[in-house]
Amino acid sequence: MTTALVLGGSGFLGRHVVAALAADPRITRVLSPPRNSCDVMTAAPGKLQEVLAGFDPDVVVNCTGRLDGSAEHLAEANTAVTAKLLAVMERSRARLVRIGSAGEYGVVPVGVPVAEDAPAAPVGPYGASHLEATRLVEQAHRTGRVDALTLRVFNPIGTGLNGSTVLGSAATQMREVLRGARHHVRLGPLGAFRDFVDARDVASAVVAATFAPSTRPTYNVAGGRATSVRDAVSLLAQVAGYTGEVREAPSLPGRSAGVDWIQADIGRAREDLGWQPQHALRDSLTCIWRDVAPVDRRPGMDAPTVPRRPAAATSIPLGGRS
Repeated sequence: MTTALVLGGSGFLGRHVVAALAADPRITRVLSPPRNSCDVMTAAPGKLQEVLAGFDPDVVVNCTGRLDGSAEHLAEANTAVTAKLLAVMERSRARLVRIGSAGEYGVVPVGVPVAEDAPAAPVGPYGASHLEATRLVEQAHRTGRVDALTLRVFNPIGTGLNGSTVLGSAATQMREVLRGARHHVRLGPLGAFRDFVDARDVASAVVAATFAPSTRPTYNVAGGRATSVRDAVSLLAQVAGYTGEVREAPSLPGRSAGVDWIQADIGRAREDLGWQPQHALRDSLTCIWRDVAPVDRRPGMDAPTVPRRPAAATSIPLGGRS
């Protein structure tokens, strides 16, 4: 019997993780308590230990965390929660699988896929909070204190993607143009290269990490390919049947500001976990569009196109290069 406890199971990645674990015949129970009954950020260590003892899981998957906020709030949600879980799991037989972030790496050499042992120098408090959490996991793993590992997830996309992300926003705005509610799509800078990975592939990596007989403390989870954000938006437009204008705004601050290129080396996950991504970028983008598309514009259905407007000085042609 294998019982999986997923913390943060109602979030974007958490929902996919719960579904993947529930679909695996080796898992007999998947527990995903609501935040009001098990808030790992506010619960005292003693209370959290009682909760874990009551569930008696074989694996604990932590999908909780913050994406933005002050350095203090990010540290509380990403670093302190990890420290608390490691502390209360010292007497547990369960494995801890923690969802980390590619933001831990910071700026990397262009053209060189980044491996788990590469120097990490986050560009902001978000990446720093995750890096400190990863170091705590590495220490617990190295000393044998807890059977724990971090999955460094790069740029997860797919069904349920937040509309505040560039591709989520692009899909929502394309829908509004097609409905006649706006004239064009306006996004931030699109010249950076990112390593997109489908949320379903992230979930399958969690399953693989759950059952791996032995593990190292850190694994990259990514598509293994650098794609320009502009090309991803262009492909999304093809999926949506959108032929209108996309305008690019000046540079904006963000979790990955200053990181112009990144691609993961996923060889370690392939070797140790037997994992590799299965979903192509177009497949992931189709899922994003299906979430927001008007009924008559969903993939596979014929629909009229929107004539391209004359390009303005600030327009960025889809599919172009930086």
